[in-house]
Amino acid sequence: MATGETQSDDFVTRESERELGEEREEVESRVGWRYTVRQVKRDTTARIGLYIIGFMTAMAAFAFVDSQFLDYAVAEAVWYNPNHDPANPKMLYPPVGIENVYGTGSWAHPLGTDHRGRDILVRLVYGSRIAIQVGIISTVIGMVVGTLVGAVAGYYGDWIDDALMRVVETLYAIPFLVLVIAFMAAFGRDLTFAMIGVGITTIPVFARLIRSRVVSVREEDYVEAARAAGVRDRNIILRHVIPNSFAPVLVQATLQVGISILIVAGLSFLGFGAQPPTPSWGQMLAQSRGFMLPDPWFSVWPGIAILVTVMGFNLLGDGLRDALDPRIKN
Repeated sequence: MATGETQSDDFVTRESERELGEEREEVESRVGWRYTVRQVKRDTTARIGLYIIGFMTAMAAFAFVDSQFLDYAVAEAVWYNPNHDPANPKMLYPPVGIENVYGTGSWAHPLGTDHRGRDILVRLVYGSRIAIQVGIISTVIGMVVGTLVGAVAGYYGDWIDDALMRVVETLYAIPFLVLVIAFMAAFGRDLTFAMIGVGITTIPVFARLIRSRVVSVREEDYVEAARAAGVRDRNIILRHVIPNSFAPVLVQATLQVGISILIVAGLSFLGFGAQPPTPSWGQMLAQSRGFMLPDPWFSVWPGIAILVTVMGFNLLGDGLRDALDPRIKN
């Protein structure tokens, strides 16, 4: 009887160990960057967003590599107004298959031309370079600074938390467009200050988000163990606290790129950011205001470009959120 009971206990123990091992493997298979990539690939909307971003980024890279592309984008068509006579009618060639007072659209200018005879497709491609560049760089500025500020505030707490978060809330209380315009009016209207200004407006978003995560992460056992081992606070924050709080920040950063592109388009529409003749999507919308009724395509194309690009980042952000949220079972 004793031998039988011992064998039975051994069998139960092996079964328990096997079940624990399977549970451990299941948990491990649901974390890490490989799992995130796998989940994004399975998400149809995330894949669509990734394809859109890839296409727009490829256009931006092409415009960045080709040094002569800007010359094509800003060159005015002199063939209809060789002497630049102000009294000469402006040229708005229509897209392919559409006819207006200037003629029928052809494949020479598949999306038509603007009021100065410049090819709209070429200007859209170059505008993608500015949109992607400003959107990503401004988001990185806000994410890096906001993450560091929020992590320090949440980790230390007390008066450090109060002081840092009051500064963040002051920035948060100022309308972002007013803050960016004031910053650019003080330092300059060029693209560099536009990126910095938009980056500053995104700092509160990331700071508040990661602080809420760090407040709970700092009480975890591995953080306490690192403190007990004598690890410096700086290393604990950089190696333990931020990496284990970064998932929602990554999702917000993906969404924030699209928001930053919208902000920069609005600034360009108001005359800030890239200055003429350098093309940007917001600037193209501003130039098309006087031609919306007779020649609507002049404003439709940059509007579609902004819509599709922002939608791509939003779709990818939703896919990342689903992949990184442990509460969602797939």
